[in-house]
Amino acid sequence: MPTPELLEKNSLLRALDGPRASWFLSVAEDVDLESRQKIYDPDEPIKTVYFPTTSVLSIVARMEDGGAIEVGTVGKEGVSALPLILGSTTSANESYCQVPGKAVAIPADFFMELCGGDKEFRRLLDRYLQAYINFLGQLAACNRLHSVYERCARWLLLTHDRVDANDLPLTHEFLAMMLGTRRSGVTIAAATLQKAGFIQYGHGNITILDRPGLEEASCECYVVAKNQFDGLLR
Repeated sequence: MPTPELLEKNSLLRALDGPRASWFLSVAEDVDLESRQKIYDPDEPIKTVYFPTTSVLSIVARMEDGGAIEVGTVGKEGVSALPLILGSTTSANESYCQVPGKAVAIPADFFMELCGGDKEFRRLLDRYLQAYINFLGQLAACNRLHSVYERCARWLLLTHDRVDANDLPLTHEFLAMMLGTRRSGVTIAAATLQKAGFIQYGHGNITILDRPGLEEASCECYVVAKNQFDGLLR
């Protein structure tokens, strides 16, 4: 059984204590998620809920022609169960692991029981959902108004916050889908960030070298998005 210290690694689980924590840990699993490991499929019942601790999950909308774009991400500030929080058992989108790492997994049925029986935890989930909706609105504006260079810096900063590691296993193709742009645009943006000394890219891996420099390169959306979760989950 996972130890109570594991709960400290996710902002939502940190709120559980005493008997609530013991109850949760009695069914929880500390799991390793691999890159592109499926979290849930479109229109299929969600059976497992994940609370990332060092991994990052991606929520993706897929078009009829096979094209796909990221419409949301979940890291150690949240949980994969957004459709369940809203009262559904399925989602029109798909979700998979974006950055490999650790997560705490519980059955979806247990998650719903926890939501219904623990009003304090449910209120925290509602605040997280509000922060997430605000976050999506900010990203929609960012994708429309800011350059690929700025958005690339913003995305790397948010991912860096979530994994607490300087090395991010990412290809240009994957990052292009995350940003909703062509691979050539991401290649130019990444090359510019590398030339400035902010990152180093090679062999499907991006290393953060200069965090303050990357923050200067990003648009204001990084700080706005970060404050949404810091403020509402505090």
